[in-house]
Amino acid sequence: MVPILVVTLIAVVTTAAWSVGPASAAPGRIVSSEAIGSHQLLLSVFSPSMDRSIPVRVLRAADRRPVPRLYLLNGAGGGEDSANWVEQGNAPAFFADKPVDVIIPMAGAFSYYTDWQRDDPTLGRNRWETFLTRELPAALDGILSSTGRNGIAGLSMSGSAALSLAERAGDLYSAVASMSGCPNTSGLLGSAYVRATVEGRGAADTTNMWGPPGSPDWVAHDAQINAERLRGKAVFVSSGPGVPGQHDNLSDAQHIQMILVGGPIEAAVDECSHRFVARLAALGIGVTTYFPPTGTHSFAYWNDALARAWPVLASGLR
Repeated sequence: MVPILVVTLIAVVTTAAWSVGPASAAPGRIVSSEAIGSHQLLLSVFSPSMDRSIPVRVLRAADRRPVPRLYLLNGAGGGEDSANWVEQGNAPAFFADKPVDVIIPMAGAFSYYTDWQRDDPTLGRNRWETFLTRELPAALDGILSSTGRNGIAGLSMSGSAALSLAERAGDLYSAVASMSGCPNTSGLLGSAYVRATVEGRGAADTTNMWGPPGSPDWVAHDAQINAERLRGKAVFVSSGPGVPGQHDNLSDAQHIQMILVGGPIEAAVDECSHRFVARLAALGIGVTTYFPPTGTHSFAYWNDALARAWPVLASGLR
């Protein structure tokens, strides 16, 4: 079963050390801030480690007293395309009445939101772990009042990244959610998913990210291998079987094409997610799951998953 999924995943996706960032990392700084309505900000945050400014969307809580923060990561496109939580997802509407500031980086395509070993000819310099865990929080502290509690969530590529960041950043995140992620990034299926995303879609080189497959950095960023570090955190995992469901329009030719691409991808990450949950169960680590009987790799289903994830995230943010 798994070898078939690996081959299918590569074809479909292609066509469609323990330390965190350095303790001495310089804080990021806000270069510009634009208000979008009364509850959103579009920030430009300079990253010293990447030597460039990163666009960050902030969904502000209606209550301006100190609130926790949820770092909500976009998928493989990093929010640089329209497939993001703001344009195709329903994050602004969903969080409008929630007591949390939601932080959405709008960059990081095909990066796995990790610190790459070397600059890549295609993607340039990627120091996303440093940015997300050191530079960005420090920059936000200057404009947002926080309770000091943080959560992180992601979908697809960033579902795996969210879990790994929650493991690697110590007590920074008390809650984490993975939607349609493939956490076992150094395993057969997971590494195929990584290569299909980074190399197949991003035209980048995974050896610049974590070195040759099977090397220490691949293992160090494998959320399934390092799952023990999630103990004590609120954890949510979801995925679908790749079977069309209520949000899929089988009479629309363009939508059918999306299903043909998203169905096999979701089936593969569903296998990944179930194995990850089994690993947590074996370790005696609590996890809340949402495995619906239908669902493809698309935002309509991630919106559903986000609604299921929120009570779990909220419990960890208190």
